[in-house]
Amino acid sequence: MEFHVNHPILFVLAGIIIAVVLGQSVYFLVKALRRSKELGMDQKKIRKTIQTAAVFTIAPAVSIVISVIALSKSLGIPLPWLRLSVVGSLSYEAIAAENAVSAMGLTLGKIDRLTAQQFVNIALVMTISILVGIWLVPVIGKKLLGGMSKLEHRDAKWAEIFQSAMFIGMISAFLGYVFCDFSRLWTPGDYSPTSGLVPVCVMAVSALVMLVCGLLMKKFKWAWVNDYALPISLLLGMASAIPITAWLG
Repeated sequence: MEFHVNHPILFVLAGIIIAVVLGQSVYFLVKALRRSKELGMDQKKIRKTIQTAAVFTIAPAVSIVISVIALSKSLGIPLPWLRLSVVGSLSYEAIAAENAVSAMGLTLGKIDRLTAQQFVNIALVMTISILVGIWLVPVIGKKLLGGMSKLEHRDAKWAEIFQSAMFIGMISAFLGYVFCDFSRLWTPGDYSPTSGLVPVCVMAVSALVMLVCGLLMKKFKWAWVNDYALPISLLLGMASAIPITAWLG
């Protein structure tokens, strides 16, 4: 049987796993509703909360769909669908896939056809790596939270600076991938010298869109923009990549 990244068997396997996760969600939702009745909680407020939560999950879902589409060209639909439906994000999945693909001498987005072995290698890198966050939280989470709480009680201002520094450090790790092709400006190769500027310009467009969303929320008090700012910036950033690439090569 010839392997293909969009083979029906892969859709079935991914669908089974996602169905199990959805089943768990429904199970705990039912348990929570029953428990709320036992505690005498206002059921109107409970239903309102469920409805509000359901509506505002649309925005993150749009981001996930965009991410699946972005990865599907090289990896097919089942694998990105599975990874981004259970545990994962576009920033992590794209980097993990790119690392696995580059180790095999390929380029993500320029793959015509993956072999079964190459597909398994990519899936293992994307899946096993993310598991670190799952087992690391129960191991060090309590101690880390306790240390942060002590620091906050001792010096709240320093604790805030420390948390901001950790967040900026995390973002900086991803920024490396945006600027990593800058060397193309002075390094000859079979590519346009200005192509390294494409991801930088796309990032700038996305940041500008996010800034505009923030200004709209502040000026017009449009709270709903907060939930749709991410997918809007993703969509417009990706759309801008087309004219920017045509312009810079």
